[in-house]
Amino acid sequence: MSDYKWCHGPKCHKSHTQDRIRGSKGSKVLRTKKVKTTKWNVNNGYKYFCSTGCWSDFFIKYAQQCVAIAPRNEPLETPIDVTTEKREGWQGTYTVKNIVDRQV
Repeated sequence: MSDYKWCHGPKCHKSHTQDRIRGSKGSKVLRTKKVKTTKWNVNNGYKYFCSTGCWSDFFIKYAQQCVAIAPRNEPLETPIDVTTEKREGWQGTYTVKNIVDRQV
């Protein structure tokens, strides 16, 4: 399997940058960039996009279809414990709320 994927940005091939120019004299084209899978991007969405601009373009164009795959019809909730703690600062005493995920 190749370590490279073509960028999924819908306008990637229209960006006027030197590294996208391909072809011989008289038949030049702008080509979608290849994205190398690395240790940094192997577990995130950047393995499909050459830039955050292309990622944003993709999401703007396909957001409704992405949400339709896994719609959220009710909110998610995480059980927590909240404790308060008094601290001394340079302006006097203040209260801090500590939020800790409850172990379920």
